[in-house]
Amino acid sequence: MIPLVAGAVLNPINSTLIAVALVPIGHAFGAGAEQTAWLITSLYLATAVGQPVVGLFVDRFGARRVLLAGAVLVMIAGIGGMLSFSLDWLIGVRVLLGFGTCAGFPAAMAVLRKRADAAGQGVPSRVLSVLAMSSQTIMVIGPTLGGALIAIFGWQAIFAVNIPLAGASLLLALLWVPKDDPATLTKARIDVPGILLFAATLLTVLLFLMAPALGDLYLLGVAVVLAVVFTATELRTRKPFIDLKMLGGNRPLLRTYLRQALALLIVYSIMFGYVQWLETARGMSESGAGALLLPMSAVAVLAAAFGGKPSGIRVRLIVNSLALLAGSLLLLVVGNGTWFVALVGVAAVFGVGQGLTSVTNQTALYSQAPADQMGTASGLFRTAQYLGAIGASTLIALCFGNQATSAGLHHLAWALAAVGVLLLAVTVFDKGLRKPRVGISAAEDAG
Repeated sequence: MIPLVAGAVLNPINSTLIAVALVPIGHAFGAGAEQTAWLITSLYLATAVGQPVVGLFVDRFGARRVLLAGAVLVMIAGIGGMLSFSLDWLIGVRVLLGFGTCAGFPAAMAVLRKRADAAGQGVPSRVLSVLAMSSQTIMVIGPTLGGALIAIFGWQAIFAVNIPLAGASLLLALLWVPKDDPATLTKARIDVPGILLFAATLLTVLLFLMAPALGDLYLLGVAVVLAVVFTATELRTRKPFIDLKMLGGNRPLLRTYLRQALALLIVYSIMFGYVQWLETARGMSESGAGALLLPMSAVAVLAAAFGGKPSGIRVRLIVNSLALLAGSLLLLVVGNGTWFVALVGVAAVFGVGQGLTSVTNQTALYSQAPADQMGTASGLFRTAQYLGAIGASTLIALCFGNQATSAGLHHLAWALAAVGVLLLAVTVFDKGLRKPRVGISAAEDAG
Protein backbone atom coordinates (compact mmCIF):
# COMPACT_ATOMS: atom_id res chain seq x y z
CA MET A 1 0.00 0.00 0.00
CA ILE A 2 2.78 2.48 0.87
CA PRO A 3 4.34 2.78 -2.63
CA LEU A 4 0.90 2.87 -4.23
CA VAL A 5 -0.19 5.72 -1.97
CA ALA A 6 3.13 7.53 -2.51
CA GLY A 7 2.63 7.43 -6.27
CA ALA A 8 -1.06 8.29 -6.20
CA VAL A 9 -0.69 11.45 -4.07
CA LEU A 10 1.75 13.15 -6.45
CA ASN A 11 -1.12 14.33 -8.64
CA PRO A 12 -3.41 15.80 -5.95
CA ILE A 13 -0.52 17.51 -4.17
CA ASN A 14 0.47 19.29 -7.38
CA SER A 15 -3.16 20.11 -8.05
CA THR A 16 -3.57 21.94 -4.75
CA LEU A 17 -0.17 23.39 -3.78
CA ILE A 18 -0.57 25.89 -6.61
CA ALA A 19 -3.79 27.32 -5.12
CA VAL A 20 -2.05 29.77 -2.75
CA ALA A 21 0.82 30.47 -5.16
CA LEU A 22 -1.22 32.05 -7.96
CA VAL A 23 -1.18 35.55 -6.44
CA PRO A 24 2.58 35.72 -5.62
CA ILE A 25 3.50 34.17 -9.00
CA GLY A 26 1.26 36.74 -10.68
CA HIS A 27 3.04 39.54 -8.80
CA ALA A 28 6.46 38.12 -9.74
CA PHE A 29 5.70 38.14 -13.46
CA GLY A 30 3.20 41.01 -13.62
CA ALA A 31 0.36 38.67 -14.64
CA GLY A 32 -3.35 38.84 -13.79
CA ALA A 33 -5.72 36.10 -12.63
CA GLU A 34 -6.67 35.16 -16.20
CA GLN A 35 -3.01 34.51 -17.07
CA THR A 36 -2.04 32.66 -13.88
CA ALA A 37 -5.13 30.46 -14.33
CA TRP A 38 -3.09 28.67 -17.01
CA LEU A 39 -0.91 27.27 -14.22
CA ILE A 40 -3.98 25.35 -13.11
CA THR A 41 -5.38 24.59 -16.54
CA SER A 42 -2.11 23.38 -18.08
CA LEU A 43 -1.72 20.58 -15.54
CA TYR A 44 -5.35 19.57 -15.94
CA LEU A 45 -5.11 19.55 -19.74
CA ALA A 46 -2.07 17.28 -19.58
CA THR A 47 -3.71 15.08 -16.97
CA ALA A 48 -7.07 14.85 -18.73
CA VAL A 49 -5.37 13.67 -21.93
CA GLY A 50 -2.62 11.66 -20.25
CA GLN A 51 -4.56 9.65 -17.64
CA PRO A 52 -6.26 7.15 -20.00
CA VAL A 53 -3.08 6.92 -22.08
CA VAL A 54 -0.99 6.09 -19.01
CA GLY A 55 -3.78 3.77 -17.83
CA LEU A 56 -3.45 1.89 -21.13
CA PHE A 57 0.32 1.66 -20.56
CA VAL A 58 -0.41 0.16 -17.13
CA ASP A 59 -2.66 -2.49 -18.72
CA ARG A 60 -0.17 -3.28 -21.47
CA PHE A 61 3.30 -2.76 -19.92
CA GLY A 62 2.72 -3.23 -16.19
CA ALA A 63 2.13 -0.97 -13.19
CA ARG A 64 5.69 -0.97 -11.82
CA ARG A 65 7.33 0.19 -15.04
CA VAL A 66 4.81 3.01 -15.43
CA LEU A 67 5.18 4.14 -11.79
CA LEU A 68 8.97 4.38 -12.15
CA ALA A 69 8.78 6.36 -15.40
CA GLY A 70 6.23 8.76 -13.90
CA ALA A 71 8.39 9.42 -10.83
CA VAL A 72 11.38 10.31 -13.04
CA LEU A 73 9.28 12.81 -15.02
CA VAL A 74 8.05 14.46 -11.81
CA MET A 75 11.61 14.86 -10.52
CA ILE A 76 12.67 16.51 -13.80
CA ALA A 77 9.68 18.87 -13.58
CA GLY A 78 10.60 19.76 -9.99
CA ILE A 79 14.07 20.82 -11.10
CA GLY A 80 12.59 22.80 -14.01
CA GLY A 81 10.21 24.66 -11.71
CA MET A 82 13.08 25.93 -9.57
CA LEU A 83 14.55 27.73 -12.61
CA SER A 84 11.40 29.84 -13.12
CA PHE A 85 12.53 31.73 -16.23
CA SER A 86 9.06 33.04 -17.07
CA LEU A 87 5.37 32.37 -16.58
CA ASP A 88 5.28 30.45 -19.88
CA TRP A 89 8.17 28.29 -18.65
CA LEU A 90 6.26 27.46 -15.48
CA ILE A 91 3.19 26.57 -17.52
CA GLY A 92 5.35 24.12 -19.48
CA VAL A 93 6.66 22.67 -16.22
CA ARG A 94 3.08 22.14 -15.06
CA VAL A 95 2.34 20.25 -18.30
CA LEU A 96 5.27 17.92 -17.59
CA LEU A 97 4.03 17.48 -14.01
CA GLY A 98 0.61 16.57 -15.37
CA PHE A 99 1.99 13.76 -17.51
CA GLY A 100 4.36 12.53 -14.81
CA THR A 101 1.75 12.36 -12.06
CA CYS A 102 -0.71 10.44 -14.27
CA ALA A 103 0.87 7.12 -13.33
CA GLY A 104 -0.07 6.79 -9.66
CA PHE A 105 -3.83 6.24 -9.62
CA PRO A 106 -4.33 3.80 -12.54
CA ALA A 107 -1.28 1.81 -11.43
CA ALA A 108 -2.60 1.56 -7.88
CA MET A 109 -6.07 0.47 -8.99
CA ALA A 110 -4.64 -2.13 -11.38
CA VAL A 111 -2.36 -3.63 -8.71
CA LEU A 112 -5.18 -3.75 -6.15
CA ARG A 113 -7.58 -5.42 -8.58
CA LYS A 114 -4.99 -7.99 -9.68
CA ARG A 115 -4.05 -8.95 -6.12
CA ALA A 116 -7.65 -9.02 -4.88
CA ASP A 117 -8.76 -11.22 -7.76
CA ALA A 118 -5.81 -13.57 -7.23
CA ALA A 119 -6.73 -13.90 -3.55
CA GLY A 120 -10.42 -14.42 -4.35
CA GLN A 121 -11.44 -11.28 -2.44
CA GLY A 122 -14.24 -8.86 -3.20
CA VAL A 123 -13.97 -5.10 -3.06
CA PRO A 124 -10.91 -4.24 -0.88
CA SER A 125 -12.83 -1.47 0.86
CA ARG A 126 -10.18 -0.82 3.53
CA VAL A 127 -7.42 -0.34 0.97
CA LEU A 128 -9.62 1.81 -1.28
CA SER A 129 -10.46 3.98 1.72
CA VAL A 130 -6.79 4.44 2.59
CA LEU A 131 -5.99 5.33 -1.02
CA ALA A 132 -8.83 7.84 -1.20
CA MET A 133 -8.14 9.26 2.28
CA SER A 134 -4.52 9.87 1.34
CA SER A 135 -5.49 11.76 -1.80
CA GLN A 136 -8.26 13.65 -0.03
CA THR A 137 -5.96 14.64 2.82
CA ILE A 138 -3.31 15.88 0.41
CA MET A 139 -5.88 17.78 -1.65
CA VAL A 140 -7.13 19.72 1.34
CA ILE A 141 -3.90 20.27 3.25
CA GLY A 142 -2.21 21.24 -0.02
CA PRO A 143 -3.10 24.94 0.29
CA THR A 144 -1.98 24.96 3.94
CA LEU A 145 1.30 23.23 3.10
CA GLY A 146 1.76 25.48 0.08
CA GLY A 147 1.23 28.58 2.21
CA ALA A 148 3.83 27.41 4.72
CA LEU A 149 6.37 26.58 2.00
CA ILE A 150 5.88 29.96 0.34
CA ALA A 151 6.23 31.80 3.67
CA ILE A 152 9.54 30.06 4.42
CA PHE A 153 11.19 29.47 1.04
CA GLY A 154 9.22 31.47 -1.54
CA TRP A 155 6.80 30.25 -4.20
CA GLN A 156 9.51 28.25 -6.04
CA ALA A 157 9.27 25.73 -3.20
CA ILE A 158 5.95 24.39 -4.50
CA PHE A 159 7.86 23.04 -7.50
CA ALA A 160 11.03 21.99 -5.64
CA VAL A 161 9.07 19.83 -3.19
CA ASN A 162 8.43 17.39 -6.05
CA ILE A 163 12.08 16.32 -6.06
CA PRO A 164 12.10 14.55 -2.66
CA LEU A 165 8.50 13.37 -3.02
CA ALA A 166 9.06 11.78 -6.43
CA GLY A 167 12.39 10.39 -5.24
CA ALA A 168 10.66 8.65 -2.35
CA SER A 169 7.98 7.30 -4.70
CA LEU A 170 10.68 5.96 -7.04
CA LEU A 171 12.53 4.20 -4.23
CA LEU A 172 9.39 2.69 -2.71
CA ALA A 173 8.20 1.40 -6.10
CA LEU A 174 11.60 -0.24 -6.68
CA LEU A 175 11.51 -1.91 -3.26
CA TRP A 176 7.91 -3.00 -2.82
CA VAL A 177 5.78 -2.91 -5.98
CA PRO A 178 5.70 -6.43 -7.51
CA LYS A 179 7.75 -6.82 -10.68
CA ASP A 180 5.81 -6.84 -13.94
CA ASP A 181 5.54 -9.91 -16.12
CA PRO A 182 8.38 -9.74 -18.69
CA ALA A 183 6.04 -11.21 -21.30
CA THR A 184 3.93 -8.04 -21.28
CA LEU A 185 6.68 -6.14 -23.12
CA THR A 186 6.57 -8.52 -26.07
CA LYS A 187 2.78 -8.84 -26.14
CA ALA A 188 1.99 -5.14 -25.71
CA ARG A 189 0.33 -3.45 -28.67
CA ILE A 190 -0.52 0.22 -28.59
CA ASP A 191 -3.25 1.83 -30.66
CA VAL A 192 -1.26 4.95 -31.62
CA PRO A 193 -3.86 6.35 -34.09
CA GLY A 194 -6.55 5.99 -31.42
CA ILE A 195 -4.43 7.81 -28.82
CA LEU A 196 -3.64 10.69 -31.20
CA LEU A 197 -7.27 11.09 -32.29
CA PHE A 198 -8.49 10.98 -28.67
CA ALA A 199 -5.93 13.59 -27.62
CA ALA A 200 -6.79 15.87 -30.55
CA THR A 201 -10.54 15.59 -29.89
CA LEU A 202 -10.27 16.25 -26.17
CA LEU A 203 -7.82 19.14 -26.54
CA THR A 204 -10.04 20.82 -29.14
CA VAL A 205 -13.05 20.62 -26.83
CA LEU A 206 -11.05 21.85 -23.85
CA LEU A 207 -9.58 24.80 -25.74
CA PHE A 208 -13.12 25.97 -26.43
CA LEU A 209 -14.35 25.34 -22.88
CA MET A 210 -11.50 27.27 -21.28
CA ALA A 211 -12.53 30.51 -23.04
CA PRO A 212 -15.91 29.98 -24.74
CA ALA A 213 -16.72 32.60 -27.37
CA LEU A 214 -18.91 32.80 -30.46
CA GLY A 215 -15.86 33.32 -32.63
CA ASP A 216 -14.44 29.97 -31.49
CA LEU A 217 -17.51 27.84 -32.17
CA TYR A 218 -15.69 26.31 -35.11
CA LEU A 219 -13.63 24.38 -32.55
CA LEU A 220 -16.69 22.37 -31.60
CA GLY A 221 -17.25 21.50 -35.26
CA VAL A 222 -13.65 20.33 -35.53
CA ALA A 223 -14.10 18.28 -32.34
CA VAL A 224 -17.20 16.56 -33.75
CA VAL A 225 -15.34 15.56 -36.93
CA LEU A 226 -12.39 14.25 -34.89
CA ALA A 227 -14.75 12.35 -32.58
CA VAL A 228 -16.43 10.64 -35.56
CA VAL A 229 -13.07 9.59 -36.99
CA PHE A 230 -11.90 8.43 -33.54
CA THR A 231 -15.05 6.33 -33.05
CA ALA A 232 -14.76 4.71 -36.46
CA THR A 233 -11.09 3.95 -35.86
CA GLU A 234 -11.63 2.41 -32.43
CA LEU A 235 -14.53 0.23 -33.55
CA ARG A 236 -12.37 -1.27 -36.30
CA THR A 237 -9.29 -1.81 -34.12
CA ARG A 238 -8.79 -5.28 -32.61
CA LYS A 239 -7.16 -3.88 -29.44
CA PRO A 240 -8.39 -0.29 -29.25
CA PHE A 241 -7.03 2.42 -26.99
CA ILE A 242 -10.52 2.87 -25.50
CA ASP A 243 -13.00 0.01 -25.75
CA LEU A 244 -16.05 1.97 -26.88
CA LYS A 245 -18.17 -1.18 -27.02
CA MET A 246 -17.47 -1.85 -23.35
CA LEU A 247 -18.24 1.75 -22.40
CA GLY A 248 -21.40 1.85 -24.50
CA GLY A 249 -22.71 -1.25 -22.76
CA ASN A 250 -21.64 -0.14 -19.28
CA ARG A 251 -23.93 2.78 -18.54
CA PRO A 252 -23.40 2.65 -14.73
CA LEU A 253 -19.68 3.27 -15.35
CA LEU A 254 -20.46 6.23 -17.62
CA ARG A 255 -22.69 7.72 -14.92
CA THR A 256 -19.87 7.30 -12.40
CA TYR A 257 -17.61 9.32 -14.68
CA LEU A 258 -20.29 12.03 -14.97
CA ARG A 259 -20.79 12.22 -11.18
CA GLN A 260 -17.05 12.52 -10.62
CA ALA A 261 -16.76 15.36 -13.15
CA LEU A 262 -19.69 17.33 -11.70
CA ALA A 263 -18.64 16.87 -8.07
CA LEU A 264 -15.02 17.82 -8.69
CA LEU A 265 -16.10 20.88 -10.66
CA ILE A 266 -17.64 22.15 -7.43
CA VAL A 267 -14.74 21.01 -5.21
CA TYR A 268 -12.03 22.59 -7.35
CA SER A 269 -14.02 25.81 -7.69
CA ILE A 270 -13.79 26.08 -3.90
CA MET A 271 -10.15 24.98 -3.71
CA PHE A 272 -9.10 27.74 -6.11
CA GLY A 273 -11.93 30.29 -6.28
CA TYR A 274 -12.61 30.51 -2.54
CA VAL A 275 -8.90 30.75 -1.75
CA GLN A 276 -8.37 33.54 -4.31
CA TRP A 277 -11.35 35.42 -2.82
CA LEU A 278 -9.91 35.05 0.71
CA GLU A 279 -6.55 36.43 -0.41
CA THR A 280 -7.89 39.25 -2.58
CA ALA A 281 -11.25 40.41 -1.19
CA ARG A 282 -10.56 39.55 2.46
CA GLY A 283 -6.86 40.49 2.33
CA MET A 284 -5.63 37.28 3.94
CA SER A 285 -2.07 36.02 3.50
CA GLU A 286 -1.31 32.84 1.53
CA SER A 287 -0.61 30.92 4.74
CA GLY A 288 -3.74 32.33 6.42
CA ALA A 289 -5.99 31.39 3.51
CA GLY A 290 -4.52 27.90 3.47
CA ALA A 291 -4.95 27.51 7.23
CA LEU A 292 -8.62 28.47 7.00
CA LEU A 293 -9.19 25.32 4.94
CA LEU A 294 -7.85 23.02 7.68
CA PRO A 295 -11.36 22.27 9.01
CA MET A 296 -12.27 21.25 5.47
CA SER A 297 -9.33 18.85 5.60
CA ALA A 298 -10.43 17.30 8.90
CA VAL A 299 -14.02 16.82 7.76
CA ALA A 300 -12.91 15.42 4.38
CA VAL A 301 -10.65 12.83 6.00
CA LEU A 302 -13.40 11.69 8.38
CA ALA A 303 -15.92 11.48 5.54
CA ALA A 304 -13.48 9.51 3.37
CA ALA A 305 -12.82 7.09 6.24
CA PHE A 306 -16.46 6.05 6.23
CA GLY A 307 -16.99 6.27 2.48
CA GLY A 308 -15.18 3.20 1.13
CA LYS A 309 -17.58 0.42 2.12
CA PRO A 310 -18.94 -1.57 -0.85
CA SER A 311 -22.50 -1.33 0.48
CA GLY A 312 -24.59 1.81 0.81
CA ILE A 313 -22.86 3.61 -2.07
CA ARG A 314 -26.05 5.26 -3.31
CA VAL A 315 -26.94 6.77 0.08
CA ARG A 316 -23.44 8.18 0.57
CA LEU A 317 -23.42 9.68 -2.90
CA ILE A 318 -26.76 11.38 -2.25
CA VAL A 319 -25.36 12.82 1.01
CA ASN A 320 -22.33 13.97 -0.96
CA SER A 321 -24.52 15.73 -3.55
CA LEU A 322 -26.58 17.45 -0.86
CA ALA A 323 -23.46 18.68 0.95
CA LEU A 324 -21.98 20.20 -2.20
CA LEU A 325 -25.31 21.82 -3.09
CA ALA A 326 -25.71 23.22 0.44
CA GLY A 327 -22.18 24.62 0.45
CA SER A 328 -22.75 26.32 -2.90
CA LEU A 329 -25.90 28.00 -1.60
CA LEU A 330 -24.11 29.14 1.57
CA LEU A 331 -21.61 31.06 -0.57
CA LEU A 332 -24.46 33.39 -1.54
CA VAL A 333 -24.49 34.91 1.96
CA VAL A 334 -20.69 35.22 2.25
CA GLY A 335 -19.18 38.69 1.86
CA ASN A 336 -16.31 40.97 2.86
CA GLY A 337 -17.72 41.38 6.38
CA THR A 338 -18.69 37.78 7.06
CA TRP A 339 -17.67 36.48 10.48
CA PHE A 340 -14.46 34.43 10.33
CA VAL A 341 -16.02 31.42 12.08
CA ALA A 342 -18.76 31.38 9.42
CA LEU A 343 -16.09 31.20 6.70
CA VAL A 344 -14.60 28.18 8.45
CA GLY A 345 -18.05 26.59 8.65
CA VAL A 346 -18.64 27.00 4.91
CA ALA A 347 -15.33 25.28 4.19
CA ALA A 348 -16.30 22.42 6.52
CA VAL A 349 -19.55 21.83 4.64
CA PHE A 350 -17.59 21.40 1.42
CA GLY A 351 -15.31 19.02 3.31
CA VAL A 352 -18.18 16.52 3.60
CA GLY A 353 -18.62 16.56 -0.17
CA GLN A 354 -14.93 16.41 -0.92
CA GLY A 355 -14.35 13.50 1.44
CA LEU A 356 -17.19 11.39 0.05
CA THR A 357 -16.83 12.20 -3.65
CA SER A 358 -13.72 10.36 -4.76
CA VAL A 359 -13.76 7.42 -2.35
CA THR A 360 -17.39 6.51 -3.07
CA ASN A 361 -17.18 6.95 -6.83
CA GLN A 362 -13.85 5.11 -6.75
CA THR A 363 -15.54 2.16 -5.03
CA ALA A 364 -18.28 2.21 -7.68
CA LEU A 365 -15.60 2.28 -10.40
CA TYR A 366 -13.87 -0.75 -8.89
CA SER A 367 -17.13 -2.68 -9.05
CA GLN A 368 -18.14 -1.55 -12.54
CA ALA A 369 -14.94 -1.69 -14.62
CA PRO A 370 -13.70 -4.94 -16.25
CA ALA A 371 -10.62 -6.33 -14.50
CA ASP A 372 -8.45 -6.50 -17.62
CA GLN A 373 -9.15 -2.83 -18.41
CA MET A 374 -8.85 -1.43 -14.89
CA GLY A 375 -5.88 0.79 -15.76
CA THR A 376 -7.59 2.43 -18.73
CA ALA A 377 -10.93 2.71 -16.89
CA SER A 378 -9.17 4.33 -13.91
CA GLY A 379 -7.41 6.72 -16.25
CA LEU A 380 -10.74 7.78 -17.75
CA PHE A 381 -12.06 8.24 -14.20
CA ARG A 382 -9.28 10.74 -13.54
CA THR A 383 -9.91 12.36 -16.93
CA ALA A 384 -13.50 12.95 -15.82
CA GLN A 385 -12.17 14.46 -12.59
CA TYR A 386 -9.92 16.89 -14.39
CA LEU A 387 -12.57 17.83 -16.90
CA GLY A 388 -14.40 19.02 -13.81
CA ALA A 389 -11.26 20.85 -12.68
CA ILE A 390 -10.92 22.59 -16.06
CA GLY A 391 -14.60 23.53 -15.88
CA ALA A 392 -13.88 25.03 -12.46
CA SER A 393 -11.00 27.06 -13.83
CA THR A 394 -13.24 28.37 -16.62
CA LEU A 395 -16.03 29.27 -14.19
CA ILE A 396 -13.62 31.10 -11.90
CA ALA A 397 -12.19 33.12 -14.78
CA LEU A 398 -15.68 34.01 -16.06
CA CYS A 399 -17.01 34.97 -12.62
CA PHE A 400 -13.94 36.77 -11.25
CA GLY A 401 -12.36 38.31 -14.33
CA ASN A 402 -9.16 40.13 -13.36
CA GLN A 403 -9.94 40.26 -9.63
CA ALA A 404 -11.74 38.08 -7.10
CA THR A 405 -14.59 40.09 -5.53
CA SER A 406 -17.60 39.19 -3.39
CA ALA A 407 -19.90 39.88 -6.35
CA GLY A 408 -17.87 37.44 -8.43
CA LEU A 409 -18.01 34.88 -5.64
CA HIS A 410 -21.82 35.11 -5.63
CA HIS A 411 -21.93 34.60 -9.41
CA LEU A 412 -19.76 31.53 -8.90
CA ALA A 413 -22.13 30.31 -6.16
CA TRP A 414 -25.16 30.43 -8.46
CA ALA A 415 -23.30 28.46 -11.13
CA LEU A 416 -22.16 25.84 -8.59
CA ALA A 417 -25.68 25.51 -7.19
CA ALA A 418 -26.95 24.65 -10.68
CA VAL A 419 -24.22 22.02 -11.01
CA GLY A 420 -25.17 20.67 -7.57
CA VAL A 421 -28.81 20.23 -8.61
CA LEU A 422 -27.72 18.30 -11.72
CA LEU A 423 -25.37 16.13 -9.64
CA LEU A 424 -28.16 15.31 -7.20
CA ALA A 425 -30.50 14.33 -10.04
CA VAL A 426 -27.89 12.09 -11.70
CA THR A 427 -27.29 10.35 -8.36
CA VAL A 428 -30.87 9.91 -7.19
CA PHE A 429 -32.07 8.41 -10.47
CA ASP A 430 -29.09 6.08 -11.03
CA LYS A 431 -30.50 2.58 -10.48
CA GLY A 432 -27.10 1.04 -11.19
CA LEU A 433 -25.85 2.21 -7.79
CA ARG A 434 -28.15 -0.10 -5.88
CA LYS A 435 -26.43 -3.39 -6.70
CA PRO A 436 -22.75 -2.90 -7.62
CA ARG A 437 -21.02 -6.00 -8.93
CA VAL A 438 -17.33 -6.83 -9.18
CA GLY A 439 -15.69 -8.17 -12.33
CA ILE A 440 -18.70 -7.65 -14.59
CA SER A 441 -18.37 -7.68 -18.33
CA ALA A 442 -19.85 -5.15 -20.71
CA ALA A 443 -22.45 -7.67 -21.87
CA GLU A 444 -23.54 -8.49 -18.32
CA ASP A 445 -23.92 -4.79 -17.50
CA ALA A 446 -25.69 -3.75 -20.70
CA GLY A 447 -28.75 -2.82 -18.68
